[in-house]
Amino acid sequence: MVGDLTQAKNRLFAFLLRHGRVWRDGEMWTLKHRRWLAAQCFDDPALATTFAYYRAAVETREAAIDAVEADLAVWFERDPFGWQVARLGAYRGFTHLGALAMAAEVADWRRFASARHFMGFVGLTPSEYSSGDTTKRGRITKAGNAHLRAQLVEAAWSYRHHPHAGATIRRRQHDLPPDVVTRAWNAQQRLCRRYRHLVERKVNKKVVVTAIARELAGFVWAEMTAA
Repeated sequence: MVGDLTQAKNRLFAFLLRHGRVWRDGEMWTLKHRRWLAAQCFDDPALATTFAYYRAAVETREAAIDAVEADLAVWFERDPFGWQVARLGAYRGFTHLGALAMAAEVADWRRFASARHFMGFVGLTPSEYSSGDTTKRGRITKAGNAHLRAQLVEAAWSYRHHPHAGATIRRRQHDLPPDVVTRAWNAQQRLCRRYRHLVERKVNKKVVVTAIARELAGFVWAEMTAA
């Protein structure tokens, strides 16, 4: 469903781009951005109808996801995943629904002996080419759980911003043990700093975000296996 929503948004963006309507005023899908979308008008009836269809497609898919999230919300605090959702939710980039999905996919975090093993499970370890005494590392293997890998990459994008504990994160961290909050904050500082450092060295931001997702996987594994 999330993939369908992404495709619907991409179709809407492509349509607007073809007709010279480009959003240049901050983050997309904020209230301000949605007001901008609502204000777009087309004189041609066919274009107006197409635009309305693309907007409706996005809104329909968002409503469907909201309905599923409402049905699953009762499990955010229930066993067997409640404690996992709470601790994952302390980290930037994870919603309660995303945390629940990750907890359900992994189930037992201690089956991974180390962070590296968990990174391998989600396919975020570099591929390796060896010949004699020569070893070269290539792109990530993508040989693991694609759903978890996509979640981690999506969460990693949030670390392109400066470290900040906004109202949403503070609300999710309320009543959590101080050591969990501290680890989440340390992870945010490290990953935000790492993102800026890598961006200065690399042009392709997707490569940078993938590297951040790999480190985030390590932080998450450490959190979920902490005593």
